[in-house]
Amino acid sequence: MNQEQTHTATSAGEGNKRAPLTLEQLASVHTTNFPDLLRQLRGCLLVTTYQAGKLVILRPDGNSINTHFRNFNRPMGLMADRRRLVLGARLEVASFQNVPAVAPRLQNPPRHDAVYMARGGHITGAIDIHELVWDGEGTVWFVNTLFSCLCTLDGTSSFVPRWRPWFVSAYSPEDRCHLNGLAVRGGVVRYVTALGETDDPQGWRANKRNGGLLIDCVENRVIVRGLSMPHSPRWYRDSLWVLESGRGALVKVDPDTGAKTDVAFVPGFARGMDFLGPIAFIGLSQLRETNAFTDIPITEDNADRLSGVWAVNIETGKTVALLKFTGGVQEIFAVQGIAGVLFPEIVHDGDLMVNTYSLPDSAMAEVVAPRPMPDAKDASSSAAGIKPDASMT
Repeated sequence: MNQEQTHTATSAGEGNKRAPLTLEQLASVHTTNFPDLLRQLRGCLLVTTYQAGKLVILRPDGNSINTHFRNFNRPMGLMADRRRLVLGARLEVASFQNVPAVAPRLQNPPRHDAVYMARGGHITGAIDIHELVWDGEGTVWFVNTLFSCLCTLDGTSSFVPRWRPWFVSAYSPEDRCHLNGLAVRGGVVRYVTALGETDDPQGWRANKRNGGLLIDCVENRVIVRGLSMPHSPRWYRDSLWVLESGRGALVKVDPDTGAKTDVAFVPGFARGMDFLGPIAFIGLSQLRETNAFTDIPITEDNADRLSGVWAVNIETGKTVALLKFTGGVQEIFAVQGIAGVLFPEIVHDGDLMVNTYSLPDSAMAEVVAPRPMPDAKDASSSAAGIKPDASMT
C-alpha cells in the first residue's frame, strides 16, 4: 500500500443537538492511493457513525479524500444508489432523492455530480434500526433489532413486521437475538445475521463469542452457526459474504452447505461493508469498554484496534488501501458505495431546503421564472395609492 496522508474535512448540518465535534476531532488519514482507487472504481462511499452522530461522505478531491460530515440523530442503516438514499436514524427512516439540477447552486463552477435532497421521514420510534435494503420492487425493508424482526413501512403504522426468526416466540421490545444484518438476493430479502439463537430478553449476550448465526429467511433455516458476532451479510458476484466482527474477518459462506472460508482479516471490529468492482470496503470500529464487546476473540489481541474504512481485494484477500479516523469517530456502522457518483452532497436543512422545489415533468412544462417583486416600501406605497417618490406634507 501507499503511505498515509491527511484528508480534507468539512462539516455541515444541524440534524442533532449534541455538542459538535471540531474538525480536528473529525480528523483522518488515508493511504495516498485511496482517491485514485475511488476514481478508478467510479464511485464514492457513505459511512454512518452513530457514536459521533454523523453521516460521512468519502469523496475523492485531488490527491486527498474529502470527508464531508452531515449531522443526524444516531444514524445507522443506509442504502443509496444514483437516484435515492434511505437512512435509518434513532426515531425514523429518512428518505432522500437525487436532484442534480441543484448542483450549480452549491458551487460555481459546479463540482457536485449528485445532490440528495431530503424528501420525507417515517417516524418509527426508537426501535434500534440496523441495516435496511430495497427489494426488487423498491420496497424498503429494515432490521428492527429491538423487536427482533424484519419490517416494512405503511402510511399509518410505526412499522409493519414481516418476518421474525422461528425461535423468537413473539414481538416484544427486548432485543432477544440481536438481529442486525440483511441481504437481498435476486430482488428478494434472503439472508440475515443474528448474535444469538435465543428467545430471552438480551439473551444473545450470554454467548456472543461464538453464538452468532447466518439465516436463510426464505427457507427458514440456519445456514451456519458458531459465528463470532456476525454482521453485514451480502450477496455479491454469486457468492455469500459476511463479516465475523468478533474475529475481524471477511468470510465467504456456501449458502447450501454452510462451509465458510476466511478471505481477509482487518485490525478492528469489522461492521459495515459494500463492494465496488473487486474491492470490499469494510468499516472498522474501536471497541468500547462495555460488556457487549468483552469475551470475543478480537479483544484478546493486544494490537491497536482502529476505526475507519479498509479496502480489501476479494480476489486476493489483500488490503489495497485504507482510511482511518484519528479523533472523535471511534465506531462505524454502515458503509455504502454509490457507483457512478464521485462527489455528492446531502441536503436536509438550511436555505436550500427552503427554496428548492422538485416537480413532475408535466408540471415543469408550465413553470415560468418568477417576476421581480417590489421592495417593501414600494409595495406599501402602491397599496395606499401613493407614488413611491411622492412627498407627504
